[in-house]
Amino acid sequence: MTAMDVYGPRQQCWCAVLRVVVVVQAAWALVAGQVRYSVPEEAKAGTVVGRLSQDLGLEAGDAESRRLRLVSQGRRASVEVSGASGALVVSSRLDREELCGKSAPCALRLEVLVERPLRVFHVELEVTDINDNAPLFPAARKNLSIAELSLPGSRFPLEGASDADIGANAQLSYTLSPSEYFGLDLQRSEEYRESLSLVLTKPLDRETLPVHRLVLTASDGGRPSLTGTMELLISVLDANDNAPQFNQSVFKVQLPENAAEGTLVVRVNATDTDEGSNSEVTFTAINIFPPKGLKSFLLNTQTGEIRLTGALDFEDVRSYEMQIEATDKGTPPLSGHCRVVLEVLDVNDNAPEVWVTSLSVPVSEDAAVGTVVALLSVSDRDSGSNGRVRCAVWPASPFGLVSTFAGSYSLVLREALDRERVSEYEVEVRAEDGGSPPLRASRGVRVPVSDVNDNAPAFAQAVYTVLARENNAAGAELARVWARDPDEAGNGRVSYSVWEGGVGGASSGGGWRSASSYVSVDAESGRLWALRPLDYEEVQVLQFEVRAVDAGEPSLCGNATVQVFVVDENDNAPALLPASGGGAWSGSSSEAASGSVWAWASWGTPAGQVVAKIRAVDADSGYNAWLRYELWEPRGKGPFRVGLYSGEVSTARALEEADGPRQRLVIVVRDHGEPSLSATATLSVSLVEGGEAALAAAGSSLSGVGLRPAEGGASVSSSAATNVWLVVAICAVSSLFLLAVVLYVASRWAPRAAVLSGPGAATLVCASEVGSWSYSQRQSRSLCVADGAGKSDLMVFSPNFPPAPPPPVPAAKESNPEAPALLDTVSGPPFLASRPF
Repeated sequence: MTAMDVYGPRQQCWCAVLRVVVVVQAAWALVAGQVRYSVPEEAKAGTVVGRLSQDLGLEAGDAESRRLRLVSQGRRASVEVSGASGALVVSSRLDREELCGKSAPCALRLEVLVERPLRVFHVELEVTDINDNAPLFPAARKNLSIAELSLPGSRFPLEGASDADIGANAQLSYTLSPSEYFGLDLQRSEEYRESLSLVLTKPLDRETLPVHRLVLTASDGGRPSLTGTMELLISVLDANDNAPQFNQSVFKVQLPENAAEGTLVVRVNATDTDEGSNSEVTFTAINIFPPKGLKSFLLNTQTGEIRLTGALDFEDVRSYEMQIEATDKGTPPLSGHCRVVLEVLDVNDNAPEVWVTSLSVPVSEDAAVGTVVALLSVSDRDSGSNGRVRCAVWPASPFGLVSTFAGSYSLVLREALDRERVSEYEVEVRAEDGGSPPLRASRGVRVPVSDVNDNAPAFAQAVYTVLARENNAAGAELARVWARDPDEAGNGRVSYSVWEGGVGGASSGGGWRSASSYVSVDAESGRLWALRPLDYEEVQVLQFEVRAVDAGEPSLCGNATVQVFVVDENDNAPALLPASGGGAWSGSSSEAASGSVWAWASWGTPAGQVVAKIRAVDADSGYNAWLRYELWEPRGKGPFRVGLYSGEVSTARALEEADGPRQRLVIVVRDHGEPSLSATATLSVSLVEGGEAALAAAGSSLSGVGLRPAEGGASVSSSAATNVWLVVAICAVSSLFLLAVVLYVASRWAPRAAVLSGPGAATLVCASEVGSWSYSQRQSRSLCVADGAGKSDLMVFSPNFPPAPPPPVPAAKESNPEAPALLDTVSGPPFLASRPF
């Protein structure tokens, strides 16, 4: 029979097979969440196994959008998921014998993954057998030698055929070509393989027929049935009529799979009742199943010992079956047979295996607890307790394992993540079997954590204090602020801006100005720049907030307060103040404002009498505004002196007519800055008689204009020419003198409450604080001057008066009687000056 005869019916049965497939597919069931399908082997590529998308409960069109796919676990998959329809189709040749060998049923475990959202399903695909393999004998011809003295009923073992199929397709039946001498005997049992023997039915006669040629045919149970043949060439031998006999027909042996090479498996023994050479027995292994056992065992032909020569593997072959023949040395030789069945015992020699079938990374740090990070599969090739695997994850947090199916696990999130604390996890999945000792395996999973904008920028300081000297250059760097944002990329990229605040200024009357008009901040570096020179007299404290904003979505921000304290520089010279009458200084100089004023004093005025007071202020503060008064001219022992800190001009001794009709005093007002700035005042004091002095003082008080006396007393001398006019003049002068005395007394007892002030509360300065540096740091300063005998030199550090206006052009003639009186005399009212910081 040719190969075409054996495989010819295969194409004829396809239609019937496909009909069976349809019926089997209709019977699939969903058991414990597992989808089962059935497909015959050798199905053509493109054959639809099942409507997987529909059976998994997916809507039409979801298979492609949700990325439905198969996950292979190391074994070549012969099926695939159609992306458009979501059906499970055959993609390549399905050979049940290649996939499962003789195992029945042949079930393939497949994992189906839906990625959006991440889910896993388990599909069991059963590959059903078709009769595509014909029975196959070990050899096309077998030679047998049978003694002619063999008795009818003698049995001669034959090696049966094998069929790679299973079930009915592998159920073999044998037929022998017609012979009057021989027949077949087939024995089957559940414990052992089938036993085929050639049975002698009639005594042999070598002289009649020395050689018998028979054909042994094996047929399987498929529809249609396939067959295989082997030719039997039987030689009839003469003489030796006793064959060797084994002491047992079957030897059962158990051996652990880790047995060392050279281990004795079993020793078979056979005896022959003949004598001489006819009783000498040699042993031969005539058949080993599976055939790979030929390399694993060695039979000693003389002793019958079978020893292990190769490694055993329970996971590969669980049992071996050998047929041993004992042959004597008679002529012809006779033989006996036995079987050796070796059962391989499992030992825990396979560590568990862990596969990562799907990994969804990075994981957002705001991922919810229970989020599936990865899918894993675990298996162990051992059996029994050696193949039972326990899994755990290390470290124990923030991830955990959830068993989804036998050998399948999900790595899920157990705790909230914080990328700023841990940006990446190295998770180790550990598997341990139940063997003794147990074997372990592990698989590392790298899980990076992606950032979300959950941290606002934070400044290194809540308040930044900066000292900046006034008159700084525009664009000068004042300070640098820095905010840290532990987020990454855009979420941690910080930009800075000045948050609009304001400052108060003395020159602006306490109004508020935008902080951005003074300073600017670099958006990237946080450097603070001055937009214009700072003026201490305009603003002393510049307080504003700097805002740091990250680039996240939505953005987060943080604030810090910046206080810029302006440090005073000595950039303002002392300014002379007008007298209480409202006059103004006249004259100017390149260094500071200067002017001149008139005053009157009578001859005979005692020492210590105040004749005038120089008033000046300095817009600076501290030592820069601490003024002192010096008398430059005349130098030496003049009749007048000036208070060092009060500015009061008083008589140093009694005035005499020898002092002349006029004294010109030059007074310099200096501050204590470095370098010192100054202003110059010129005081002209006219010496007159007592009555004229009182009249001049009264006129000055009423008009606020200094009166210039006549030169040399010539007017008085000329008025004496006429007695009448002299009497009239004396009466007028007496009247004016009395009026002046009344006015003087009234002014002395009048309330002293004239106040000149800027905004803010005034603070009196006592003479005891003169020279105190702590006092010079005060934020509010004032000057209080009172008339009386006990006058003290007082100082003012920072009064709040604007610089004096430019003095008017001095009069062309020195004798101008209307020169303004710009300082207080003894009869003038006191004043109080104050200025807030």
